[in-house]
Amino acid sequence: MSAAPPLLQIDQLGVSFGAHAAVRPLDLTIAHGEIVALVGESGSGKSTVALATMGLLPRQAHVQGALRFEGKSLFGQSEREWSAVRGNRIGMIFQEPMTSLNPLQPIGKQVAEALTLHRPMSAQAARKEALGLLELVRLPEPQRRFGHYPHQLSGGQRQRVMIAIAVACRPGLLIADEPTTALDVTIQAQILELIDRLRRELSMAVLLITHDLGVVGRWADRVVVMKDGAKVEEAASAKLFAQPSQPYTRALLGASLHFGAGLHYRDVRLTDAPRAAPQRAEGTPARALLEARDIRVDYHGLRAVDGVSLDIRAGETVGLVGESGCGKSSLSRALTRLVEPSGGSIVFDGEDVTHRRRRALRPYRRRVQMIFQDPYGSLNPRHTVERTLGYALSIHGVASRRERDAEIRRIVDAVGLPASALKRYPHEFSGGQRQRIGIARALVLEPELVICDEPVSALDVSIQAQVLDLLVDLKHELGLALLFISHDLSVVRYIADRVLVMQAGRIVERGDQASIWTSPQHAYTRTLIDAVPSSQASYSTDTRKIDRDLQEQAAAPFHFDAPVPR
Repeated sequence: MSAAPPLLQIDQLGVSFGAHAAVRPLDLTIAHGEIVALVGESGSGKSTVALATMGLLPRQAHVQGALRFEGKSLFGQSEREWSAVRGNRIGMIFQEPMTSLNPLQPIGKQVAEALTLHRPMSAQAARKEALGLLELVRLPEPQRRFGHYPHQLSGGQRQRVMIAIAVACRPGLLIADEPTTALDVTIQAQILELIDRLRRELSMAVLLITHDLGVVGRWADRVVVMKDGAKVEEAASAKLFAQPSQPYTRALLGASLHFGAGLHYRDVRLTDAPRAAPQRAEGTPARALLEARDIRVDYHGLRAVDGVSLDIRAGETVGLVGESGCGKSSLSRALTRLVEPSGGSIVFDGEDVTHRRRRALRPYRRRVQMIFQDPYGSLNPRHTVERTLGYALSIHGVASRRERDAEIRRIVDAVGLPASALKRYPHEFSGGQRQRIGIARALVLEPELVICDEPVSALDVSIQAQVLDLLVDLKHELGLALLFISHDLSVVRYIADRVLVMQAGRIVERGDQASIWTSPQHAYTRTLIDAVPSSQASYSTDTRKIDRDLQEQAAAPFHFDAPVPR
């Protein structure tokens, strides 16, 4: 008896844009009901494969090869024929739901439109089925939220709406392109469990695209690893994690593994396996550099930070971990005096800076710098790197022009960028390189404390490792103290000496990183640990328990993180 034909069969797919080959001849099959993970760094070609499968490549793309879905050739179809497949037999979830959803339409209407586009039905029937889909993806209070707009939902809720739209017509194949990259780890676990549950209930196959092997182990049946547009390895999930055959796969796997193990890699090079680094220096300096007591931050009557106290000693790294909306970024802005604390005190190196104003704050701000989550958004797109760094020095009246030039070159070299980078603009760099520029801008003033607000959450896991190791190196070389803010406890474990866990504006647990990880005392800390992805195929987490825990813990006075007031 012959085997059933694959649901999706890609033969020698090649995609090029001019002289640039985005995908080199690639073969890929997906069986009915199977989850195949397509893994690689940004720029590896994996999203181009997804767009080709959906018929969404731009006109200038040159495509070759064959693509068959449910036994039918898709290449060469008219746009009308593609429309009958796209969103109907093949659904797709995108990385950032906020940019994929229509901001001007209620979410319920958008789900209903996904139905009526492919099926003739009345508005009343479409509304009823759309409501059922929102219940299917477990959107909280779907009846009440049916008329809400995307901006009124959290990131995880928006992604649930995107999934409802993608599965509205019960597709045979669901393409999930980095569906959890922009989400907190607890929400990641819930979304991946939801996708797997829908796969079983709706008899779908799933093409899961990600840069992080850590999220693949539990979910995928097979894994395909891509690099520079080509497939470098393909294997069953368990075999690939146990015995990766290619150096690139081993490097990707190592970059995922070492976060969970709390180890350092000096430099994760994706041409060879990563090399082990020296262990973190032992011993913690005794002098308190920053002392914050009973910090409160209010926005329009809502309390974002509620009585937080913390100390940061010279030369140590303190991790501040919590989900989006817990108040950690508001706390960082209060500590840097970007927002005015509603109460409490901030003492830096023995001096109270709580109520300093404008010019009196300048010496403090030189000694306390910040690295932001999105380097592209925090860098002036019209300024070269040289001008960006020079401006930071000149605004604080540092040195002569000649001395400033020398300092700029020194710090650019220290963060691992070539001297030629000085004449280039932010858009000419990769995400990891832009974050190195952000680090250089923070360090060019020779601060004593650097507050790092989610500095690696938008980066590939391998680039995360490089940036984190750079921060560790610079910390030791320059004698820095770091306050490292993240939603991911595994990343905080990787870099921090001590950890503070924040929920709903309060610190709910604190301790050294080893004790927090091995014997957490608070239920919320245990929830964060349970949600950390593992690259082991045997990894098992009860995401229903995570969901239940978070719902129980949500009975808090508030849960929001406001922007800096203009």
